[in-house]
Amino acid sequence: MRVIQMLQESEVRRRVRDAYSAAAVHPDKKHAFPVGRQFAESVGYPADLLANLPATCVEGFTGVSNVSMFAEIPRGSAVLDLGCGAGLDALIAANRTGREGGVVGVDFSEAMLARARRSAAEAGLSNAMFCRADAEQLPLRDESVGVVLVNGIFNLNIASQSIFRELGRVVQRGGVVYAAELILKQPLPAEQQASESNWFA
Repeated sequence: MRVIQMLQESEVRRRVRDAYSAAAVHPDKKHAFPVGRQFAESVGYPADLLANLPATCVEGFTGVSNVSMFAEIPRGSAVLDLGCGAGLDALIAANRTGREGGVVGVDFSEAMLARARRSAAEAGLSNAMFCRADAEQLPLRDESVGVVLVNGIFNLNIASQSIFRELGRVVQRGGVVYAAELILKQPLPAEQQASESNWFA
């Protein structure tokens, strides 16, 4: 979109981080994008599953799909949840991979990470950890993960090509990346392209 192209990358990153951090701190307030349990159910997370997860992660959900539900996550696998937000997908993955495996959640919002860490503690999960990092500079060794979950971060990051390269570095041979993203069926009108609220539309 034109408005994104006109801004410096660091400014775009700051504005996006601030928007998601605000959703983490006040999920019940109005935001430029959907947040919470009702939205999670609308994109395909079963209501009974959400009821058995800590409300801390469910209330702060801001993804675009139910990526952890359709992903194949073998028991014992090493999983990366890139752009983990409040930790909903990470907790689902941690339960599926079991104690033999583990999940690393990465996000650039400390407020979202606080929710994710609290959720893992409330769920009693010791095989999920969360760290602050940018998607294009992951604190992971080469070929260290077998499954990657990405629930809607590419449209909001100017450095998409760098993210793809970084994923290629950390994923093991034969590993799988499951990604979900919003896709426009047709171009937005010019006046909407000039609006920051449509970054998240």
